[in-house]
Amino acid sequence: MLLLLPLPWLVGRLMPPAKPQGSALFLPFAATVSNDMTPYPGANSRGRMLLFALLWLLLVVAAMRPQWLGEPQPVSTTGRRLMMAVDASGSMAEQDMAGRATRLQVVQVVAGDFIRRRTGDQVGLILFGTRPYLQAPLTADLETVGQFLREAVIGVAGTQTAIGDAIGLAIKRLQADRFRSDGEMVMILLTDGGNDAGLMDPIPAAKMAADAKLRIYTIGVGSVQPFNIGSLDEGTLKSIADITGGTYFRAADAAALQEIYARIDKLEPSSGQAQWYRPSTEWFPWPLGIALLLSVWVVFLREPG
Repeated sequence: MLLLLPLPWLVGRLMPPAKPQGSALFLPFAATVSNDMTPYPGANSRGRMLLFALLWLLLVVAAMRPQWLGEPQPVSTTGRRLMMAVDASGSMAEQDMAGRATRLQVVQVVAGDFIRRRTGDQVGLILFGTRPYLQAPLTADLETVGQFLREAVIGVAGTQTAIGDAIGLAIKRLQADRFRSDGEMVMILLTDGGNDAGLMDPIPAAKMAADAKLRIYTIGVGSVQPFNIGSLDEGTLKSIADITGGTYFRAADAAALQEIYARIDKLEPSSGQAQWYRPSTEWFPWPLGIALLLSVWVVFLREPG
């Protein structure tokens, strides 16, 4: 495009001036118009030439379509659509997995590392207690999903445990986003209790998930000591995994939970490197607009009589 800058000068130097061939259009009021017209400011002057040169430069710059490139952003690939469902009920405040850390704090660290490793996948986050809530929709922005997990607080979704409703919400969200990707649908459901709230029973919900081709891995967390077992319903969690083609895991401490997520990584390998794009902002309207304003000024401004 820059090669066009000298074009007007070359045309003026190489092309011969036009010869008058007679009047092609009869204007009965031509004499009146010619009397009213006054020359442009600085006619045949250096200033006029510079003004038109500036107009041409602005038009060439606009034709080049200058853009401002933003920061690189990840975009989803054809990897898995993975929904994380994490229990945030009151019992997750128990400190029986790693020193004085609560169960939820252990999950935030271990599951956060797992999320960061899912390069190329779309990951979403559901927090559930008495009711399930979608904290992060399916996205390739793994850092944001991890941030939402780190910000989760115990009791934010209620003090009870609605496992069936959490599965139902995951099915709904994964199916709603199906048009964005053809990747496999996977859910990792982590809880330390049994289903004691919600409208949907976990077993029928698991059958619906199987029909939707959603594979569910279930994780039961908490100490194996009898006084800390609480209301963990391992039978239901095993059934959910079996019905949907997943696997049930038991995590009594932080090390066991890390091993479980490492095993899931191998069972459901991520799709590889993420793809990136840089959002752009078009700047061509600015030189084009300035050129338009200058051209209007050239047309209407006249020398004083």
